Amino acid sequence: MDGPARIPSERRRRRPTRSGAVLSAESITTAALALIEAPGGNALTVRKLGAALGCDPSAVYRYFPDTDAILLAAADRLIHDSLQGLTPGDSWEHDLRDFALRLHRSMLAHPRLAVVRASRVTAGPAEAHAIDVGIGILLRAGFEPLRAVRRYRLFVDTILAQAAADAAAQGPDPQARDERPDPTWSEYPHALPAGEYPHLEAVRSELFAMGEATFPEVLELMIRSFARELDSGAPGHPVKGEV
Repeated sequence: MDGPARIPSERRRRRPTRSGAVLSAESITTAALALIEAPGGNALTVRKLGAALGCDPSAVYRYFPDTDAILLAAADRLIHDSLQGLTPGDSWEHDLRDFALRLHRSMLAHPRLAVVRASRVTAGPAEAHAIDVGIGILLRAGFEPLRAVRRYRLFVDTILAQAAADAAAQGPDPQARDERPDPTWSEYPHALPAGEYPHLEAVRSELFAMGEATFPEVLELMIRSFARELDSGAPGHPVKGEV
């Protein structure tokens, strides 16, 4: 993460705030996460942070240049938390699955930051660690370096995009979702005229499958695809369109 690194250490506050806490990048990030996850907490402001921390809002700028840097720090914290306890073992398939499931669970647990995590680079230590772990799993599996990097990018982008979509569908406010539920893929096609949508009519009895979670299947398809690629000996050869 670039934000805190650009703030000279001599400008950082060392005295306790009005609440008795010592201000730090970590305490600001913790307070930001609490504000983001609170009901209606999708609008993070320095004023709200100052009130939560018991300090003048301007003190926050001694650690972060703006709220965007704070959001990236919060996203990096969640990456760190999600990978705690992940220990690579003897099976690269198991490790890659564990890696993906951890990220997916974390995104669903923190839906308000899901889009940030799926679309932004935090440039923080946790994301660097995640990339190191993910590429390491693929190197141990047998992919040569360039292919390991490409496959990691393909894998993690797919996982994060799927998780962000699942988090958006879940929504940050369960009560509001329950009061005004959106139509689902498995429900609304049943009301469409059969003559205008003949293929939907042909599979009408199977449309319940549209409501099932796709993440587990997407994950397994990707892992099986990587395994077939390794078994075929393709990792040492260029793929058409790749350089």
